[in-house]
Amino acid sequence: MSLTTARTVTDLRDRLAPWRKAGERIALVPTMGALHQGHLSLVTLAKSKADRVVASIFVNPLQFGPREDFHRYPRDEVGDLAKLEGAGADLVFAPDKAEMYPQGFSTRVNLGDLTEDLCGAARPNHFDGVATVVTKLLLQCAPDLAVFGEKDYQQLLVIKRLVSDLDIPVEIIGGPIVREEDGLALSSRNAYLSPAERATAPLLYQTVFEVAADLSKGRGADDAAHAGRFKLEAAGFRVDYVAVRDPETLKPLSGPVKQARVLAAVHLGRTRLIDNVAVPLPTNR
Repeated sequence: MSLTTARTVTDLRDRLAPWRKAGERIALVPTMGALHQGHLSLVTLAKSKADRVVASIFVNPLQFGPREDFHRYPRDEVGDLAKLEGAGADLVFAPDKAEMYPQGFSTRVNLGDLTEDLCGAARPNHFDGVATVVTKLLLQCAPDLAVFGEKDYQQLLVIKRLVSDLDIPVEIIGGPIVREEDGLALSSRNAYLSPAERATAPLLYQTVFEVAADLSKGRGADDAAHAGRFKLEAAGFRVDYVAVRDPETLKPLSGPVKQARVLAAVHLGRTRLIDNVAVPLPTNR
């Protein structure tokens, strides 16, 4: 069956109804388009766990700040649809802004403490926008499971929390980070990097990995994070944070740690990059 596209919530639900009536398991993969192999790996993961895969494409204005890149964020719907069809998605939900946020829309979903630090501190109201659009997508599609990438680790925990807090009956699954051969995590925003910046960018992963390796050897969390920040700043990155956090709550950790997540966010030129590594170190680096 060829890939089909729904533009409205009514059309989406009409297309899902026969699958649901047949007892088929439905997965949702939310995206903002400009798809790369990282997104497609989430579709593959969803296909392994569900009978039908729905991918959404919507550049969500609520999660962009007034000086961020909403208007220049890369868009390529034709290319995205071809990639999703090749990856085996069954349906694409591609609403416009008026469909998602009709005139008079005023509701926001706010998760409080989990969104106030790290990327939440650097990008005020960002996670309110994420939580609001994801809540809408989950209610519009009512999937059995939804898949999100671990590159946006704080976002993944925010979504797990909102699903738990609001009793939304969906399983949230995190997909592993997909990287270039030199370690740079795949991101739609990598297209913004100049050739010189692209050559420097892999140092972010190298540094976060080294911090995680130091923690695995018993180095204190604060000391390891400070060393990582110094290395990145010396290489020309503007650093929002290098942090060692509890992998479930994102609470700060200090001293030697056995389990943690090392998270970092930096600016390289006009491009903001994020990455994270688990402690203990992943076996498939």
